[in-house]
Amino acid sequence: MDETGFLQNVYIFSTLTAEEIEKVVSCLNTVSVEKGEILFREGDEGNELFIVKSGTVSTSIKLPDGEEKELVEFGSGDFFGEMSIFEDAPRSATCYTKSKSTLFRLHRDDFFHIINTFPDIAIKIMYHMLNVTARRLRSTGEFLSDMVRWGEDARKRAITDELTGCYNRRFLDDAFNDYFESARSSKTPLSVIMVDLDHFREINEAYGHETGDQLLLEVVAVFKRNLRERDIIARYGGDEFTVLMPDTDHEVCKTIAGTICREVSELTVLEGRNGPFSKVTTSQGIASFPETADDLKTLREGADQALYLAKEQGRNRVCSSQ
Repeated sequence: MDETGFLQNVYIFSTLTAEEIEKVVSCLNTVSVEKGEILFREGDEGNELFIVKSGTVSTSIKLPDGEEKELVEFGSGDFFGEMSIFEDAPRSATCYTKSKSTLFRLHRDDFFHIINTFPDIAIKIMYHMLNVTARRLRSTGEFLSDMVRWGEDARKRAITDELTGCYNRRFLDDAFNDYFESARSSKTPLSVIMVDLDHFREINEAYGHETGDQLLLEVVAVFKRNLRERDIIARYGGDEFTVLMPDTDHEVCKTIAGTICREVSELTVLEGRNGPFSKVTTSQGIASFPETADDLKTLREGADQALYLAKEQGRNRVCSSQ
């Protein structure tokens, strides 16, 4: 398999087109490394990211007692050493080959060339990098790479809402297309929930923005409690949210949306405040590919029209696109 063909199957490049991958390939160098070689040591200066084409690479850190602790093993398609691209910081771990390996090497200068010249490509790559890093953290319970420090800051600055921690509109606009194309190519369902908080402007005016912010955080906590790790929740506007649910059919989406609707209405944050509202509710519209929509445009419009219908019918409810 040639370099382009291989990279098309690597997760961090999985949403790139063949043309976009060709642009990335031009920035990569291929290196062969024998078993047992040290690629870099903890504390070394670094300016390169590596992607494993074949073989196995391991990372370790030195414990206070001097013992080396292995953190994670990387195989074909995995990446490591990414933090050195984003900060002038020493390596946080030692990396060495556990078997004869072939690696793609991306220098910091080349990565910033991608960012400056092809920003849309860079955003897609970095989004998948962050997802991988999050999975590593969940599986080990430790900070496995410098990407975590960079990633959290970058995520907040570039693709998340500062208050709620949800993805922002900028990210959603890209993710919507990527998730739809993935669903269509894999012939799997994709459902969408569009959510508005009912009377949120009036609540802000009656109780103040501090209470409004607290309310948003409690509503987002309900979302996160009922959604799955693979689902995407984005704050689209002040009180507007959109949820993308890959591999989820219409009935499952409707059930989850209904649970969210009920649990939000049970929040007590407004009780006892001597104002015009004692609770907050949501209006939700859902649509699903391929059950209620056969393309991206009708999927988005269907969810939006269903949301409008939920408001027209009295709010605090979930309506489906036809």
